[in-house]
Amino acid sequence: MVYEYAMTSFDIYQLPEEYDQLRATVRALAEEKIAPWAAEVDEQERFPAEALSALVGAGLHAAHVPARYGGQGADALAVCIIIEEVARVCGSSSLIPAVNKLGSTPVLLAGSEAMKAALMPGLARGDDMWSYCLSESEAGSDAAAMKTKAVRTSSGWLLNGAKKWITNAGESRYYTVLAVTDPEGGARHGITAFVVDREDSGVSFGAHERKLGIRGSSTREVYFDNVEIGENRVVGEVGDGFGIAMRTLDHTRITIAAQALGLAQGALDFAIGYAKERVQFGKPISELQGIQFMLADMAMNIEAGRQLTYAAAARSERGDSDLTFFSAASKCFTSDMAMEVTTNAVQILGGYGYTRDYPVERMMRDAKITQIYEGTNQVQRVVMARALLAAH
Repeated sequence: MVYEYAMTSFDIYQLPEEYDQLRATVRALAEEKIAPWAAEVDEQERFPAEALSALVGAGLHAAHVPARYGGQGADALAVCIIIEEVARVCGSSSLIPAVNKLGSTPVLLAGSEAMKAALMPGLARGDDMWSYCLSESEAGSDAAAMKTKAVRTSSGWLLNGAKKWITNAGESRYYTVLAVTDPEGGARHGITAFVVDREDSGVSFGAHERKLGIRGSSTREVYFDNVEIGENRVVGEVGDGFGIAMRTLDHTRITIAAQALGLAQGALDFAIGYAKERVQFGKPISELQGIQFMLADMAMNIEAGRQLTYAAAARSERGDSDLTFFSAASKCFTSDMAMEVTTNAVQILGGYGYTRDYPVERMMRDAKITQIYEGTNQVQRVVMARALLAAH
């Protein structure tokens, strides 16, 4: 009996073969159709159109969309593997599937069936992209301090305000926007989620932010000037927006962990190849114990991050009660790890690593944002602590 139980337990730690097949498929596509453009996309600070075309062609741009709306119906783990493998070659491009999921998850979690049926097929086909509008100039970590407002009218709502740091702004057609609808209701009852169309009158975009990393991703402010929104654009119930926003992040922070994981893996892979070819003191530097220890620590921490991220993805798919802790932990640990690993990859390459002739400096710059967006890692530690205290 003990032996049978042990064998069953071991099976838990072996992913089904279809995930390995998915990884191989995405890796081949990423290396062939995304990697060749990664340096140019970063240097020119332009949207990775080649990556979008490749991902849409393979049905990987928004694989999370359920099959009943024309999507792939990929589970949370499969989406993480997709993002991980794209980020391994291009951080900016990995934000296409990641932010499509971020922007549309509120609708999938709380939207009406009519809303899902109307909006999700376009995302599944690749006709539309989605973005998420939560942060503002004075409401970053303190998202509940937002000033964007929606006032009820005879025909719906009138939206005014501005959102900052919006990924893929201008490129996306649809935006899930959080706005104050009851100033007296506070975060719990005073904020509502809406779907806004880029073509709605009164929607405009600010200048492209000049960023340290993920420079191929369009990051801009989004302005709402008397934007008229019908009742059919309300996501969930009026006043439930902040709760929907926080539930969304529980599911999507894991995609940032996957992005960080891919960046770290890409940097390690390149550093290993370089170390085996670079000769100093008459032998490859991979034979030097100092380099070996660095590579060992990098690989060990990547694997720890992978296990935590995949465990969080499984909890996301099941909707487990400890999802909040695991999503915050995966994002926090893996992004801190990615920053350390990419920095060490630059160190292994030495002076060459500091130049744009090699990809590790780009990976290091890209990794930094994973410690900041979808909640800084300081906020993630607050989230984890609250979850722990509430559970005991």
